[in-house]
Amino acid sequence: MPSSVSTLTEERTKEAVPAHPHARPARSLLRGLGSWASVAWFLVPALVLFLVFVLAPIVVAVYTGFFKWGGVGPLDDFIGFENYATLFRDQVFLGDLRRGLYLIALSITVQLPFALFTAVLLNQRLRGRAVYRMLFFAPYILSEVVTAVLFTMIFLPGAGMADHLAGALGLEGLQGKWLADPSTVMPTLFVVMTWKYFGFHMMLFLAGLQSIPSEVLEAASIDGAGAWQRFRHVTLPLLGPTIRISAFLSIIGAIQLFDLVWVMTAGGPNHSSETMAISMFQFGFKRYQVGYASAISVVLFMISLVFSLFYQRYVLSRDLSGAVTSGGGR
Repeated sequence: MPSSVSTLTEERTKEAVPAHPHARPARSLLRGLGSWASVAWFLVPALVLFLVFVLAPIVVAVYTGFFKWGGVGPLDDFIGFENYATLFRDQVFLGDLRRGLYLIALSITVQLPFALFTAVLLNQRLRGRAVYRMLFFAPYILSEVVTAVLFTMIFLPGAGMADHLAGALGLEGLQGKWLADPSTVMPTLFVVMTWKYFGFHMMLFLAGLQSIPSEVLEAASIDGAGAWQRFRHVTLPLLGPTIRISAFLSIIGAIQLFDLVWVMTAGGPNHSSETMAISMFQFGFKRYQVGYASAISVVLFMISLVFSLFYQRYVLSRDLSGAVTSGGGR
C-alpha cells in the first residue's frame, strides 16, 4: 500500500513538473512577442503618418524659420531670430493677435451661452424638438467653404439678403458695409462663425444634460428649489466638464481660424479681418516669404501648444483625474 501511494505521488510530481524547465518561460516570451506584434501592427501605420504629416512639417517649419527663403533653392541665407523679431514688430501680426483675442472673447461670452441656452430649451419636452435639433446642427455639417460662399452672397452689397433686411428694419447705415468696412467686418464674421459652429456646442451640451440623473433634479425640486436654482446649483456644476471641453474647442478653433475668413474676405479690408493663419498663408503662398511664414506657423503652433498644456493642467485636471489608470486598472 505505501509503495502504491509513493508511485502515485511520483507520477503526479512528474506531471506537475515539465520535462523541459525552460518551456514555460519560452511560451511566455512567445506570447509576449505575439502581443507586441499585434500592437505594432496597428500602431506603426499611425506613427508613420504622425511622423510624416505632423512632426516632420513642424521640424521643417522650425528650421526654415531661421532663414530668409522664398521657397525655391537652397537654404543659404541664415538670419537667426530676425524673422521672429520682425514678426513681433509687425503691426499687422500684432493686430492678428488682437483679433484672435476678440473672437475668443465673443465665443466664450456669446456663442457658448447661446448654445447652452438652446440646449437647455431643446432638452425640454417640446413638440418637434428632434426637428429643431436637426435644423440647429445642420450648419455644422456644411463645409466652411460652402458656408463662406453662402454668406458672401447674403452680405453682397446692394443685392444681398442682409442689405434688404437692414433696409426693412431701418438700418440703412449698415447696407453695403457688412464685409467692406473695417468696423463691421469682424462682428459680421463672428455672426457667421456662430451660425456655423453653435450647433456643435449645442449637441455637446445636450449630451451633457441628458447624462445628468433625473433623480438629482427631482430631489432638488422636492427640497423646494425653483427652476433657476436647480439650473444654477445642480445642472451647471454637473455640466462643468462638458462646458470646459466646449470652451477649449471654441478657443482653439478661434486661434486657428482660416478657411471661413479666407473665402469671405481674404483678410480684408486693409487687414482688418486677418488672422494668424491667413498671415501665414499670405506670406508663404502669395508673397513667397516662406521663412517668415514658417516663423508665423511656429508662433501659432506654440500659442496653441502652450494654451493646450496650460488648460489641461489647470482647467481639465480634475476632469481627467482618475480617467487614466496605470496597468490596465489593476
